[in-house]
Amino acid sequence: MPIIYLSPSTQEGNPYITGGNEEQYMNLIADAMEPILRSSGIRFRRNTPSMTAASSIRQANAGNYDFYLALHSNAAPDALSGQIRGTDVYYAPNSVWGRKMAEIIVSNFKVIYPLPNRVRALSTTSIGEVVKTRAPAVLVEIAYHDNVEDAGWITGNIQPIARALVLSLCEYFGIPFISAQSPRRGTVVLTSGTLNLRSRPSISSAVITRIPNRAQVTVWGQWQNWYVVEYKGLVGYASSQYIYS
Repeated sequence: MPIIYLSPSTQEGNPYITGGNEEQYMNLIADAMEPILRSSGIRFRRNTPSMTAASSIRQANAGNYDFYLALHSNAAPDALSGQIRGTDVYYAPNSVWGRKMAEIIVSNFKVIYPLPNRVRALSTTSIGEVVKTRAPAVLVEIAYHDNVEDAGWITGNIQPIARALVLSLCEYFGIPFISAQSPRRGTVVLTSGTLNLRSRPSISSAVITRIPNRAQVTVWGQWQNWYVVEYKGLVGYASSQYIYS
């Protein structure tokens, strides 16, 4: 199952015109993403507000992540302060996978942002969080926090924004999107053998591990007749008919 590095902004010095700041609201979006990520089977590591973009990059590069997702909000130059709106999704120009993710996010944000013609994917060589990461990366400037309408849209749409971001990740990884569900304990019940924990919800997909009879698992979500299951730190899909919760 995929694992991402989630990097909400640590820039508390960037105030929202409506109150609060960039660090606060990007972390609220990341908070809202977490239960959806877990239910959808996407593992993650997240930076902390005490970190910087540079230390987030270093921490991510010390691990082995399938994608790096940075969350920010934007501000116009002083001469245009409050006059610009829109969502910009940045990727490195030589990153095929970064561009693919940027285009997926743009498609999903056009559905929720009030000015869809102002949602765009842009290549950059100047943003460290997309050009200095080992993993493919994008940085999403969700909207302009110095614009009253954009700031109000961010603060009033935390859940839809979080949903669109996780939906984009699921589309990128080719796995089902599962809305946030309450996790629960489950018990594997078999008449013989072991239960396959798989990388995709298909009996033809790769087996991650085999779970013995009577084993306890965490069920994070359900898609059709499959559960997203965690067993001994491993996450995958298992047939729901063999798990009682």
